[in-house]
Amino acid sequence: MAAKKRVQQREPHQLPAGRHGLTREFVVNNQRERILNAVANVASVAGYSAMSVEDIIATAGVSRRTFYDHFKSKDDAFLAEYDIIASKLFESVTVAYDPEASLQDRAQTCLEAVVDYFCDEPAYADMCIVEVLAAGPVAIERRDNSLQALAALIDQAVEELPKRGRPPALTSQALVGGIYEVIYSRVLRGQLDELPGLVPDLLYALLLPYLGPEVAGAAQKKAKRRTRKAPSASTTEAATA
Repeated sequence: MAAKKRVQQREPHQLPAGRHGLTREFVVNNQRERILNAVANVASVAGYSAMSVEDIIATAGVSRRTFYDHFKSKDDAFLAEYDIIASKLFESVTVAYDPEASLQDRAQTCLEAVVDYFCDEPAYADMCIVEVLAAGPVAIERRDNSLQALAALIDQAVEELPKRGRPPALTSQALVGGIYEVIYSRVLRGQLDELPGLVPDLLYALLLPYLGPEVAGAAQKKAKRRTRKAPSASTTEAATA
């Protein structure tokens, strides 16, 4: 009896084989999206330095030729995915930024937007917070530009305050850099779940130079009450199990 041929199962993210009736544009966009998602996943697991094109195409389920139809190298793909993730993060922050709210509430919702974004997407956190530092000078410049954009958002809010008594213009950059370092240390240690609980203290540090200890302290206490009321991830998972 002839041996049966082994049927290779296609992964859910892969397109159907043979004639499928999908448009060329859809196929190309799907391939590119899968490659970019694979870059984030592989960079998170293996690290940027160890990541190879072979790892990316195996994870994405595409051929080497398809990869090079879209990107020149793993560096090119990494930068493309970084730009997308950074853009989505900034969009989340700007959506949370309500110009009608108080400075304290704006600061809190924006901090929560950053923390929630990375907690919801741990691979993005690994890639954009940690692995970007190993991806070379161009990637680090992109990282710096992202931090500058967040600092500019603080400067925009500070324009509402009286000029007298404002801290130096460099303050916003220093604050964003400090928050970045706090997030970096938790991502590096695999402790992303700690970040939501750190929002009240980060909020205090962010507001202190602009509004003083009394206002910053009141906002910190309010944020702590809000944090205690928020259900933990484990509680939410148990409720939906």
